[in-house]
Amino acid sequence: MIRFVTSCFFRPTVLQLIRVEQATVGMFVHELCGPWIKHPFWRPRFPINSELDLERLRSTAIEYLWIDTSKGVDAVPPEQESQPAKAAQAPAPAAASLSQPTPLPQELARAAQICARAGRVLQSMFSDVRLGRPIELDNANRMVQQMHASIQRNPHALISLARIKSADNYTYLHSMAVCTLMMALAQRMQMNENEVRQAGLAGLLHDVGKCRIPLRILNKPGALTQEEWRIMQDHSLLGAQLLRPLDVPEPVLNACLQHHERMDGTGYPGRLKGEQIHQLSRMTAICDIYDAVTSDRPYKKGWPPAQALHRMAQWCGDHLDKAIFEQFVQTVGIYPVGSLVRLSTEQLAVVIDVTSQNLLCPLVRVFYCIPSGQHLAPAEMDLQQSEVRITSREDPQDWPLGGINALWQPCAERT
Repeated sequence: MIRFVTSCFFRPTVLQLIRVEQATVGMFVHELCGPWIKHPFWRPRFPINSELDLERLRSTAIEYLWIDTSKGVDAVPPEQESQPAKAAQAPAPAAASLSQPTPLPQELARAAQICARAGRVLQSMFSDVRLGRPIELDNANRMVQQMHASIQRNPHALISLARIKSADNYTYLHSMAVCTLMMALAQRMQMNENEVRQAGLAGLLHDVGKCRIPLRILNKPGALTQEEWRIMQDHSLLGAQLLRPLDVPEPVLNACLQHHERMDGTGYPGRLKGEQIHQLSRMTAICDIYDAVTSDRPYKKGWPPAQALHRMAQWCGDHLDKAIFEQFVQTVGIYPVGSLVRLSTEQLAVVIDVTSQNLLCPLVRVFYCIPSGQHLAPAEMDLQQSEVRITSREDPQDWPLGGINALWQPCAERT
């Protein structure tokens, strides 16, 4: 299958769909057809420069790829170019399975109100626990139900808003963010409604033991001493102690106790390994880490979402469950909402929706011209319907942009 493309610089391009067995040294890969996490190539486009590149490519689960014959050699011999009908129907790269969600701008407005309410509920709950009062599970369950309803309408609204925190509300809004990610992940994993809500409750309560950690340690802006770190590690045991007398499902209790266990058995508190760690706990570990590394803290700047996924992919096997992480990537998108990306047109854009069937081609808002260094009037572009492609993820700190949240968050500021 061949398609002709004209780039934004009017350079003619010919893209050809081939089977991975037809790949040869000298070809230029334009796009891989398959889940991105199942191959070792982070960049979606690259030349095949050696037999080693070919070996790496053929050792993956990729069956088809698009090559750009204007940048590399063509598939040969020509008489073998005619592909079976199924080749023309090769699967879209890393397809997501969202079905007719509520438009993101519309759900962002509702999600902002839910975030504000959840923040107040969690702040009150954490304060009560610190003062020795019991956890009000009814309030927690009602909050989970409201957040679940938003996730069913469009999971990316709450996921995106929950990343925005300040130093004084980090602890409880982190729990809200993990709750949101857990339910979206459970929904992606096709768990039933009760299991999805259990996942949300696990995310909401996973760090409740931190209410028993001294504030001087919990809020310390710099690195912890060895003794302080030992005390901080007790939070999972303290949380389980708080939840055990209550009527919480066993998987939720396990998630609180085990979310710092590692697949290789080097985690805490029980040094559990692999399948010894409850599935909900392995899910919580991924959601907990993702929100932590993408959040700004007094002592460090959060990683951009796409960079966080790239780094976390390297931790699979030793630390994180690889199969669950693949589902997590499908949940948030390779380029999550709010990600800054560079386009093939040498422009910068921010991802504003990832509801398309191709995680490599989200809906973006273009706003900056790199060659001229000038801001542009923001304009939406659906990369699924365009020949323009993302060439790299970018760190907003590397560009003179100011805040970019307003470009993807059209609703009013949250309190």
